[in-house]
Amino acid sequence: MRVHGACLIGPDAELVTIEARFEACDRQGTEVSISGLPDPVIRESRGRLLCALKENGLGLAQGKLFLNLVPAARRKSGGTLDLPLALGAAAACGHLEGRWFSRTLFLGELGIDGRLHAVPGGLAAAGVARDEGLRQLIAPGATAREAAWIPEVAALPAGHLSQVVAHLSGAGPALELLPPPGIESLAPEDERGPSLDEVRGHEAAKRALAVAALGGHGLLMTGPPGAGKSMLARRMVGLLPPLELEERIEITRVLSAAGMWPGGLVRERPFRAPHHTASYAGLVGGGSPPAPGEISLAHRGLLFLDELPEFRRETLEALRQPLETGVVGISRAGARVELPARFQLVAAMNPCPCGFRGDARRVCRCSPNTVDRYRRRISGPLLDRIELRLELQPPRIEELLPASSAPAPAPGTSHAELVASVRRGLEFSRARQGGRRNADLDTDELDEYARLDSSSRELLARTAEKRNLSARALQALRRVGRTLADLESSEQLERRHLAEALGLRAEWP
Repeated sequence: MRVHGACLIGPDAELVTIEARFEACDRQGTEVSISGLPDPVIRESRGRLLCALKENGLGLAQGKLFLNLVPAARRKSGGTLDLPLALGAAAACGHLEGRWFSRTLFLGELGIDGRLHAVPGGLAAAGVARDEGLRQLIAPGATAREAAWIPEVAALPAGHLSQVVAHLSGAGPALELLPPPGIESLAPEDERGPSLDEVRGHEAAKRALAVAALGGHGLLMTGPPGAGKSMLARRMVGLLPPLELEERIEITRVLSAAGMWPGGLVRERPFRAPHHTASYAGLVGGGSPPAPGEISLAHRGLLFLDELPEFRRETLEALRQPLETGVVGISRAGARVELPARFQLVAAMNPCPCGFRGDARRVCRCSPNTVDRYRRRISGPLLDRIELRLELQPPRIEELLPASSAPAPAPGTSHAELVASVRRGLEFSRARQGGRRNADLDTDELDEYARLDSSSRELLARTAEKRNLSARALQALRRVGRTLADLESSEQLERRHLAEALGLRAEWP
């Protein structure tokens, strides 16, 4: 007797086939044996299964029940297999017919009275069901509603084991098919969070946020306490391009695997701001079984690291590979999981330990050696991967406390104008290179989309020699310059675009 279920492995799911066999004997009671590398949660399900089956008139006779999880070499974890285990046990004892399980995937945690409890991973399970040629998925209501976003698999919600049995046997009401969610449910919320109009001054920084949002570039803001670094970062998410359907599915799968399913497909890009005391596993991911960290929870969105030098150095160094590849590999005994981590890094820091270096109103008492040690907590290779670097000063008193009404933002720096410019730039770049962000362009694509004339080439060569720029930094300047040109709907990358890109990449002492 075989029943199909699924287990989560990171944000993905793996098909698990439950093989069930029952042998009657004169022994007292029913012995349940589960093989195939089950974790403690699955091993402890034996008591739940026996109680739930007995409560629903599917009690097992005296004997031994064998339940094997295939593939046997991969460790299985979580409560997602309760429902298929129960159905396999009932079928092995003759209560159900094996043909009823054909081309159906079952998912759900079982209570001792037969109630079904929602489990994470509905989207991932529906995806593996589609890939394996299964036609339908039966799961608790919330899990089934999540799975309904995969139209190739019919999602049937159930609240109780008895409902599943009645549907399969035809002895009761059939489970109702969930219709695919309407596209109108994907519309973003009317309010997209805090507005940049709430930020006084910082016109140059607002433009830099628009550049970062359009091109997907990393951003580091340095300035004294109260300069507005965190305020700017939290408002940048409102400038990001709207989510595509595939991006929504990717983000939702990650959140579901982490037990944070939002009740449908996500509508906005994630914004994650972990504290600097976050552990390596908390930021990068890990544990047993491997769970997504903050960089995966920020997939297709923003990861904001405030007080950047205060993070552990080994934790920051672990960001280098995901920033390049968009994935992070977690290796554990007997298993390796790749988690999505295509996030956009936005970071902030003080210029020195006391925070007042360069502040016109307060005196810094840090020695040069102290400042140097503080800044060296951020390695050169990581810093080289952050394309935009801004040095901020606190807004002036007249900007914070105007004599009459609040001052109007400078032309082109209001929130609505910045959003509109990012949308125009996005349409312009998509017509040229599809959905590829400028930050992801490789060398060949840069040669095609960001050609340099003699004047621009001379500027980059002179700057590279003066600043001792790496090859990665030079290409980053071309990518940022391409984004600046897109903001102006300019097909040609010009010298002035590269000059502005240089101005957005403050020198690191």
